[in-house]
Formats: sequence, structure tokens, C-alpha cells
Amino acid sequence: MDRALQDCTVYRQRSSWIFSWLPSWCPSSPTHLKTAEDRILHPLKLQFTRGHVPISNGNYIWTLAFNETHPSDQACSNEDPQVPLVLLHGFGGGLGLWVKNLTTLAQTGRPVYALDLLGFGRSSRPAACVQAPEAEEQFVQSLEEWREVLGLEVMILLGHNLGGYVSAAYALKYPHRVQQLVLVEPWGFTERPDEEDLQCRIPLWIKALGSAMNPFNPLALLRLAGPLGPLLLQALRSDFKQKYSSVFKDNTVPDYLYHLNVQTPSGETAFKNMTIPYGWAQRPMMQRMEMIDPSIHISVICGSRSCIDGQSGRAIQEMRPNSQTDHIVITGAGHYVFADQSEDFNQAVLKICSNVRDGEKAEEDRKEKSVGKE
Repeated sequence: MDRALQDCTVYRQRSSWIFSWLPSWCPSSPTHLKTAEDRILHPLKLQFTRGHVPISNGNYIWTLAFNETHPSDQACSNEDPQVPLVLLHGFGGGLGLWVKNLTTLAQTGRPVYALDLLGFGRSSRPAACVQAPEAEEQFVQSLEEWREVLGLEVMILLGHNLGGYVSAAYALKYPHRVQQLVLVEPWGFTERPDEEDLQCRIPLWIKALGSAMNPFNPLALLRLAGPLGPLLLQALRSDFKQKYSSVFKDNTVPDYLYHLNVQTPSGETAFKNMTIPYGWAQRPMMQRMEMIDPSIHISVICGSRSCIDGQSGRAIQEMRPNSQTDHIVITGAGHYVFADQSEDFNQAVLKICSNVRDGEKAEEDRKEKSVGKE
């Protein structure tokens, strides 16, 4: 039996008894999550489709699509097909959080896909692999299988937070499928500071709390709170209501976040297995960025007010002196830059997309990069 499969199987046996009662303790269910997603997507002004895209082992990726085109449609069209834009959310998120961006990004006619990563949202929640490399591979391979099923030859891959990490890992393995890489406040790039620096930067109470919570998943407290969970989330993350106040006056977004994160914590567990204490990545992506195909244009978008390390973009630029790498700072935005300053973010992404080589030129680029890769 493959080692990764062994890890996943052991994890399933060890933790299934915990997961069996937690959802019933929480006032949530897959039906509640569907209703919450319907509410958060209600403001979208363009027609879209939603559905499960089947991948291996009976799993599926929940997908939202605008301007979706099929190979048969492209064959009958005289216009060069546009390279699709694929949006990957961050840790604890889901495709609904792009509600302030989707209409603008799709109105040019470019195919736009937003999906729930494996183990998150309304996608399958399989057992997570224990070892960091296998957990990372689980995310990457599910994305590749999703792409194969939809028949997308090449993509503009945009990822926020954990989605940025997965996007970069995917570009490392499948460079001929990535026309452009857009990293939005990416998690997991920088290395953990040395112990002396870490002691100075992290308050004692946070270290104590981190030690106490280390055996548990990051969002375990939300599930353990049971019926009080919705109120706990609203109290701890009241900022989300403000971020989306121009669209929703009620608790639509906090409710969506709650139902996203109290289901079986599959993706959450995979994320935890990829980290070391205080949320640093076991396998920092910055150590591998030089290995990404130099022909892939990389854009790093960050918020000027973000508490996340904002130096990754400059560092990646220095690593790729002969490649096109942009560092874009959105003024007044924090970590959730796409929600904090959505108009500026949308215009930045549209500008990035406008510089992408579409149609036959995109296919030529893909074939050049695929030599020796498949």
C-alpha cells in the first residue's frame, strides 16, 4: 500500500469517531451550507452555473463558472478562446467570498471559475494525509484532475492565502498548464524566523495559547462551541461584516463562514498537517520559487495594511531577474485585499488578464512548456 494512502487511512480510523458527533452538536449541515451559499451569491448580476466536478476516488470539486465554454463550442467559433481565470480561496474560505469580484472579472467574457478546494466548502471532504508533502500533493492533484475533467488546456491561476500556496505548488508540477500565476497575500512562502527572533515577535500569551491548542485543528474551538458557534464567530471576526457591508447589511457573510467551517474538517486538517507552530509552513514555498518555469508571468498582490509578510513579492522578483514578476500593492487593503478594496483589486486583476496571450498564442506557449513535462 502506498505510504500516502496508509497515512490517510490511519487518520480516518483515528478521528472518525470525533467527527461523527461534532456536526450534530453544531447548528449546521450541508443543507445549511447550501442555503448560506445561495444567500451570499444572490447579488451576482451575471448568469453562472454551479455543480460538482467529479475527480478520482469518488471525490468531487464544487465549482462556480461564468462564460463557460466547451471544446465543441470553441471549434465552431471564429474567435480565439480566452484563457480561463481560476480563483482559489484561502484557508477557512469558500468560493462565495469572491462575490465582490466575480461580476467584474467575468463581464469581459473571459471564462471565470471559482472553486472550493478539496476538503473545504461544498467539495468532498476526504481523509487528510498526515505528512506535509502528501497533504500538499492531495491539493495539487485534485486541482489537476479538476482541470482535466473540464478540458482546460491552460489557466490564469489566482490564489489567496492557502490558495496561493496551492497555486504555486501546482505551477511547479504542471507549468505547461499555467499561463499566469497571481498570488494574493499568499500563505506559506516565508520561512519561520529563528527561535530568538520568534521569541521577541510573539507575545507570551499567544505562545501559551498556541501550545495549548497545538493538538487541535485551527478552528476546533468553533465546532466545540456548538450552538454558541455563530455568536462566537460574529464576535471574533466582526470585521468580515464590515468588509462586505456595501453588499450585505445582515449576517450573510458571517453565517456563510460559520457553515463553511463547522463541517467535517478535512481541508483544515490537511492545512494543519502542512504547518509548524504558529502557522508557518513546514515546506516554505520561497525555497522552491526559483524552480518555477521562468516563462510563467507571476503577479504578487498584497494589501498595504496587511499583517501578513509583505516582502514576498519583492523577494520573488529578486529570485527571477530574467522573468516577468510584478509586485502590486493595493492601498488601504488588509489581508483580504479582494474584499477590503474590491474595485482596486478587480482592476488590477483585469489588467493582468489583459496582458495574457489568448487563443493560438496561449496554445503555442503551452506546447513549448510541455516539452519534457508529460
